[in-house]
Formats: sequence, structure tokens, C-alpha cells
Amino acid sequence: MKRDNLKQIVDQLKGYLEIEEGFGCREYLLNHKKDEELINYNPSKEKPLELLSKRVSNCRRCTLYRHRKNVVFGKGNINTQLLFIGEAPGEEEDLTGEPFVGKAGALLSKIMNSLGLERREVYITNCLKCRPPLNRPPSKEELASCEEYLIEQINIIKPKLICALGKYAAWNLLKREEPISVLRGSFYDYHNITVIPTFHPAYLLRNPRDKKLVWEDMKKIIQFLKK
Repeated sequence: MKRDNLKQIVDQLKGYLEIEEGFGCREYLLNHKKDEELINYNPSKEKPLELLSKRVSNCRRCTLYRHRKNVVFGKGNINTQLLFIGEAPGEEEDLTGEPFVGKAGALLSKIMNSLGLERREVYITNCLKCRPPLNRPPSKEELASCEEYLIEQINIIKPKLICALGKYAAWNLLKREEPISVLRGSFYDYHNITVIPTFHPAYLLRNPRDKKLVWEDMKKIIQFLKK
């Protein structure tokens, strides 16, 4: 066995154990879709997404551009079947220009790893591409200003499933404002793309008791992708 493969297996097992401890679960999902099944390569997506990224980097539709250090467009495999959409970049994301790189991002990675998924297999973005000052919640006006970019991003990637992380992502996609505790764990339609909302990883850092619920949501994601 190659050293890189062994390290990958060890890291994955660490993730399983960490999530088991944190989520209080007693089962593992080892047989998820293989890379070639989860990722359908389509090179025609690259140029449109690159052009969209350039447009977003020059955006001044709302006042958030005045404070940003970097636009956080999104990162991952553009040919994936699974798209994670969060709410807005935080401080560390604004500094690096990459989504979910702080503590919440580390937890999201652990959750994915525990299910046998890696970041390179999925795509991660946010409803807003610029950080709201002091990490405050996004306003309706800001979400509306950025929505065209998100819609175009989704249309280019064409995922099989979207996981909406947090209430603002769920509300923005589904156009309904029930509590995330009500919306989570169910499947909804977004222009013929299936959406499943769940709690935001940042929320789980503050409310670890709800990790078990997210674990149940993640199992539904894996089962859906197996279809």
C-alpha cells in the first residue's frame, strides 16, 4: 500500500472517531459513491465559472465591497454532484479568499471525512461573496444583490444535490422562513435540483448537542447520492 493511501485511510478513520465522539453515533457510512460516480467531468464548465468569478471580483452592487479584503467566490470540484452553500464569508475567509477555512470549516471537513467524502469531491460556496462587517448576518438587500451570482454559479455547476448550511442559505434558496430546526433534514426542490438544509457548522460549535441531527442529515445526503 502506498504511503499516501495509508495516510488517507488513517485520516479518514480519525475523522470517523472524532465525529462519533462528537455526534454520539454508532454507525459509519463507508460505501459512499466512488470518485468517478460522484464527479462527472465536464470541461465546458470551467470557462463560464471563471468569467463569473471575474465579474464577482469587480462587483459593487452593495456596500460590502468597501470592507472586503477578498471576494470569496467558492472552491472545489466544479463537476461534483454535491454543492454546499453557506451564508457568508467570515474573517478568515475574507483574509484567504477561500470558503470555510476557519473553525466552522474545519468542522465541516470533519463531517465530510466521517462520511468518506473529501473537499476535492464537492464544491463549497456562500450566498454572499463578501464578508459582512463583524460577521453579522446577511441582510435581505445583500442577499438579493448577490443572488444572481449564486443562481448562475448553481446553473453552471449543475449539482444533483445542494446542502444549504444554515437558515440564511435555506431561506435564500427556498424562499421560505421557517426556523432551520423545522426545515432541516427534509428534501426540497430548487429549479429541479434537490436541496436539503441543515445546521451551519458555526451553529454546531455553539450548540454541540445538535450534532446528532446533522449526522442524520449527512446520512440522508449519502443515501441520496447513492441513487
